[in-house]
Amino acid sequence: RQYIQGDEKMTANPMVNMVKGAAIGLAAGVAVGYVGKKAVDDNPKFKKKANKAYKTFESIMDTAQYMFK
Repeated sequence: RQYIQGDEKMTANPMVNMVKGAAIGLAAGVAVGYVGKKAVDDNPKFKKKANKAYKTFESIMDTAQYMFK
């Protein structure tokens, strides 16, 4: 892609798009982490359920890695 700024043509740098995507992902992760922490602090049972879900997800990922070897 090319953008025209004054008399100069500027080419969109793919690295800039990647950095923007990473920044947006980081901001979303921080927001989800904050909301999750508030939920855990408000409901102690939530922590136990979240830990169980994490272990299940970890097991699924291990199985997927084994299948692709």
